[in-house]
Amino acid sequence: MNARLIAAAGAVLLLGACTSGTDDGIVVGEVGRDTVVEVVEAPATVTARASASLTAAADGTVASLSVSDGATVRAGQELLRINSPGAEQALQQAKEADRQAAQAARSPQVDLDLGGFGAQADDAAEAAFAAAREAAEQIPDEATKQEALARISAAEAQYAAARAQGQQAAAQLERGLSALGDTASALAGAQRVQTKAAVAAAQSTVNALTVIAPIAGVVTLGGAGGSGASDLADQLPSSLGGVASLFGGGGGGASTTGTLSVGSPVQSGDVVASIVDAAVLTLSAQVDETDVFLVTPGVAAEIELDAVPGARYTGEVASVDPTPTGSGAGGVSYGVRLTLGGGTDEFGDPAPPPKAGMSAVARLQVRTAEDALAVPAAAVFRDEGTDAVWLVDASGRAERAPVRVGAQGADSVEILEGLKEGQTIVVSGADRVVEGQTVVEQ
Repeated sequence: MNARLIAAAGAVLLLGACTSGTDDGIVVGEVGRDTVVEVVEAPATVTARASASLTAAADGTVASLSVSDGATVRAGQELLRINSPGAEQALQQAKEADRQAAQAARSPQVDLDLGGFGAQADDAAEAAFAAAREAAEQIPDEATKQEALARISAAEAQYAAARAQGQQAAAQLERGLSALGDTASALAGAQRVQTKAAVAAAQSTVNALTVIAPIAGVVTLGGAGGSGASDLADQLPSSLGGVASLFGGGGGGASTTGTLSVGSPVQSGDVVASIVDAAVLTLSAQVDETDVFLVTPGVAAEIELDAVPGARYTGEVASVDPTPTGSGAGGVSYGVRLTLGGGTDEFGDPAPPPKAGMSAVARLQVRTAEDALAVPAAAVFRDEGTDAVWLVDASGRAERAPVRVGAQGADSVEILEGLKEGQTIVVSGADRVVEGQTVVEQ
């Protein structure tokens, strides 16, 4: 929907206006000069400079209140404290899990020493082979002695081959044990990272039980219930089991509403305080896509508040959003932010100061043409895609005259090309006129 609202500073000077003799409502007049102001109308909302909603970090009860409802607070000021046995217990469990993980990481690895075992076997084998040779040397029959010595040498060769295979197997085993040790060390390190994260998350929740004001402003204690679940629980590893289950309060359930008092129950995610910094108020408006090209920073505006009928406030465009805002109906608009100044009521007295959240209408004065050649808005009509008026010639007949328009007011329209001051045109009833029709009797 086109939100353009047209307004004019005064009436166009139409000298010598008269009606036709046919009594059909056709009125003619002369083109004059006027100041024409084009206005784009947009729905708007009064907004505060900053606002913040503070939520409970865990299930519990209000232990203390440091401020009263409606008080003005500074950034960093303590607002309230929440008592949460569940959060404290979660912190202790997380610390215990971290202690156990740290102890596991420091435990010595299993070290299998095969070197000593191999040396003992070699000593025993060497002694046995030496004794066998000594006994073989005592055999009187030479042929039998040589055969015995040959068998001993073969046995030594077999032992040497078996020993070499054993050393290779031992080396492989040691490499496997080393890799196993590295894996165990990595697992212990990963577990420690998880437990440290759990401690940090639990400590953060406990710290957040003391609610601090992030901005300065007026505080409201209590509010509508939140999500009922803590984001910290989703960040913890599933291996921590019961520790993670203590965060977030299980979700759902009743929410905190109304003003808080000591002992009031709260759930994780409930809004426990809101702060609004209304020291500087601005206006957020939505301008239709068909008008947004006319709206630029510095454009003056007149503001009307629904809450103060008849009052007028001043404003000025500060910025225009580069990206659009869609609507469910398929329309497209762009956000426009305006400064908001003082106002006067219908009697000229100072209007009451606006409050954040109030509904308003912003009338943006997008184009102003001073002392411009102008005609009444009713005189201009669209014909085959162009703007035109009915020009009355010397014989009193109407002829179509194409025009190029500039600023468009509710009562008058600026004419950039196509007409001259003092020319006679049809100013009312243009839809009843046809080419060549006599509209002024001579």
